Amino acid sequence: MAAVQWRSSVRNYHSELQRCRPEAALVDFGDYHPLKPIMVTDTKTRRGARKGSTSSSSSSSSSVPPDPLSSMLDGTDPLSMFAAASATEAPAMPRSASTADLGKKRREKEEEAVGQDFEPWSSKRGDILARFTTTERLSINLFMGSDQGKAPSPGSSAVSEKVRTRLEELDDLEEGSQKELLNLSQQDYANRIEELNQSLKEAWASDQKVKALKIVIQCSKLLSDTSVIQFYPSKFVLITDILDTFGRLVYDRIWTMCSDPQPLPDPFTVDDVNDTAKETCLNWFFKIASIRELLPRLYVETAILKCNRFLSKGGMQETLPRLTAMIRGIGDPLVAAYARAYLCRVGLEVAPHLKDSLNRNFFDLLAAFRQIGSESVQNQLVLQRVEVPEYLTLYSPAINWILQCIAYRAPEPLLMEMMERCKKLGNNALLLNSVMRAFRPEFVAARATDFIGMIKESDEAGFPKHLLFGSLGRSLTCADPPESERLTILNEAWKVVTKVRSPQDYVNCAEIWVEFTCRHFSKREINTVLADIIKHMTPDRAFEDAYPQLQSVIGKVLAYCHDFSVLFSMERFLPFLDMFQKDSVRVEVCRSIMDIFIRHQKEPTRDPVILNAMLHICKTMHDSVNALTLEDEKRSLALLIIGFIRMVSFGRDFEQQLSFCVEARATFCNLEPVLVQLIHTVNQLAMETSRVMRGGHSRKTAAFVRACAAYSFITIPSLSSILSRLGLYLLSGQVALANQCLSQADAFLNTAVSLLPEVPRSISVEGKLRSSESFLLDFINNFLATLLVVPDHPEHGVLYLVRDLLNKVQNYTWEDNSNAKVRVYISALPLLAAMSQETFHYSIPKVDSNETLYGGDPKFLSEINKLCETLIGQILDNLKALSRDEQSTRRQGALAFSLFGVLLAHGDLRDNKLSQLVVNLWNLSHKHGCCDTRVSVRTLEYIKHQAQQADMAHLSDTVQRLALQSRT
Repeated sequence: MAAVQWRSSVRNYHSELQRCRPEAALVDFGDYHPLKPIMVTDTKTRRGARKGSTSSSSSSSSSVPPDPLSSMLDGTDPLSMFAAASATEAPAMPRSASTADLGKKRREKEEEAVGQDFEPWSSKRGDILARFTTTERLSINLFMGSDQGKAPSPGSSAVSEKVRTRLEELDDLEEGSQKELLNLSQQDYANRIEELNQSLKEAWASDQKVKALKIVIQCSKLLSDTSVIQFYPSKFVLITDILDTFGRLVYDRIWTMCSDPQPLPDPFTVDDVNDTAKETCLNWFFKIASIRELLPRLYVETAILKCNRFLSKGGMQETLPRLTAMIRGIGDPLVAAYARAYLCRVGLEVAPHLKDSLNRNFFDLLAAFRQIGSESVQNQLVLQRVEVPEYLTLYSPAINWILQCIAYRAPEPLLMEMMERCKKLGNNALLLNSVMRAFRPEFVAARATDFIGMIKESDEAGFPKHLLFGSLGRSLTCADPPESERLTILNEAWKVVTKVRSPQDYVNCAEIWVEFTCRHFSKREINTVLADIIKHMTPDRAFEDAYPQLQSVIGKVLAYCHDFSVLFSMERFLPFLDMFQKDSVRVEVCRSIMDIFIRHQKEPTRDPVILNAMLHICKTMHDSVNALTLEDEKRSLALLIIGFIRMVSFGRDFEQQLSFCVEARATFCNLEPVLVQLIHTVNQLAMETSRVMRGGHSRKTAAFVRACAAYSFITIPSLSSILSRLGLYLLSGQVALANQCLSQADAFLNTAVSLLPEVPRSISVEGKLRSSESFLLDFINNFLATLLVVPDHPEHGVLYLVRDLLNKVQNYTWEDNSNAKVRVYISALPLLAAMSQETFHYSIPKVDSNETLYGGDPKFLSEINKLCETLIGQILDNLKALSRDEQSTRRQGALAFSLFGVLLAHGDLRDNKLSQLVVNLWNLSHKHGCCDTRVSVRTLEYIKHQAQQADMAHLSDTVQRLALQSRT
């Protein structure tokens, strides 16, 4: 170590900065500009051109500098290349693929005939299954397949034998080759239906068409069973899925037969269908016509209704009225209503232009509606213990769908006619409810007063009026009624809603009308509605059974009221929140409020009403955290609270801001990210104070920034993450130093250094263990950069913080085969070299750093040189030890090159021994060929450039001794 005598080079930072600045150069904007479009030659033209035309095309773009990306692509857009390739390959597509594509396009075109604004049946399916459930036990009749149902063997070639066999199979089904499964739960029933659906597909795929037909007939028969009447709508949904599958399979089979030898045109006519396909299609209709029972014959024929397109041009116009008339033979009004709904659904898909059949179905429904009060229906309800209002709701999906099909793009005179027919019909509340749900919201909103009159006149016993007002409210949330009628509408609706005795029915209806109130009225009306909800839901703790609806109410209020000063000034808003007694629900509601606040509160606030309310909400979220809370949940809650803290600003009232942070620290002590944010907020507060005072603190502001430093110093130890503590100690020390709080800065930095031995070798980052070495090195480098401006403490000697830091690094237990300690030593050399300059590279205003305290004192410089020599000696000892294996030699080369760069930049190479050490380090780094040749070349070029400076001429001798060594 004694062989190395350190001497720092004298640096003139200002002149170095001037030399590093690029020279100004005039740019001819007429020739080239970076924003100028680049001309790219079209490859299609170049490919199609003659050989001699290539030079002309390239010369046309020679005036523009080439774009590297365009040159790599040879002027061709890769997406265009793919498109061109697919265009050339398109004619080679196999016939089967083209037929499938045409079939897909055909189906898409038919779906577009209805329009995107029509709500499809598939969107209603899930709601029906979830709404109409039962706990009663169900039964199902399953078809028992036999070998007779399989495809005939190749030996049975006679057509008559084949036909006879299939007829016998159908008769076998009629005679009862079935198995009845009893005592099925609702889920078991749904699973059995799904099994039948799969069996249908498997039978069809294995060419067992008769077996597939048997399954469909058997399922259709199930729709005549109303023994568990509450489940009937869900049963209808499950079984019509099977019917839809069957209809699609039959249609696609006939379509495939028509596509041989060439696909059908789109659209096609009957003349385009070959005789074989027509015969097969007729055969299917004849099979279905032979079904003895009305209901399965009706449903199965409706399922393949679309196949009429293959037989005759006007087949739909004849078939739809016939099927509509067949439904009149069904005695049960509920079964008949759903049969009409299925016919309307299929009819709208296959012939959307034939509206007459839809209207006829609706008028037949009105005519049969009086059957609901018949003795047979009433006896059935008594037997199953079903009330009339509950029974009437079973009709809703069917009637709603029929009316939706009729009302779709229907002229207003037709809608008015239907309204009038509903008025004339007795006990019309169910129909009125369906009308308001199915008709266009704009139509209902424009006549809201008329609908209210009809609701008043309806029979309360058959269908509750609050459900009617609920349907009206849904329409009014989608379309606005006339402004002059809005208050009257709200008053009339709320008179009925507030009289509902059942808390569940009340809150279901009130939830709908809250949105109407929020859209069109002020906080006074919203507050009145909230007060009424509290009044109805508080007795007997009824709110505990209505949390989803109450959450929906809060969501709608927040969706329309983004001014939180108005929101929290409502007397009943916070009491409304108090109804959420369940912890998980209360936290979820608070999260939704915080989310809206963060997204819509654009300006910082100091409103005490907002602050008190938001602190209460944030405290509720914070208090929900316990030992079982997941880290992701903690992080999510912390982000919301941090968002609130960032939106709090008291302007120039810095003391009030600090008081808020003190209160927030006590309130949110269990969430570390929030405490970290509070420390950052206080540090920012101290810097803002410095900015306002322009760096010159008065006695009052000096005491305030010291209080900010004390806040951080007290808060940081409560953090469990040691890396967070290290970073915040350093940051807070820098803030204290910038505000001339030297003793506080010294305390922060000393504490940070004392924490270094406690840093573990591995830390958890996002649930994975990672080495802490990289984090620690980043911190130490930042710390070293800060030490340049930190003055020495008069009682602790020269460079006491630097020495203390290096001692902690030396005693730290680093990972095996780690270079971290050596890299810290190398990083400390530039700091010590910068401290030896007469003028430091940077400083803090009004803070006397060591350049002022020592003023280039020889004893101070001697201490620096001794410390540098010690560090260099330690580094060289480590380099000598790294020669055991190939991996160590790579590390040795990298460290040697790093030390070479530091000595080159900061050492005085006029000293021969230091210059020779630089050469030796260069040779060592290149000894085993591990150094990047490009970096080495650029380094040599830099040294040669520096040697041309007048004060750096001594580098000429050094650079001559630096040679690149080949890797061989």
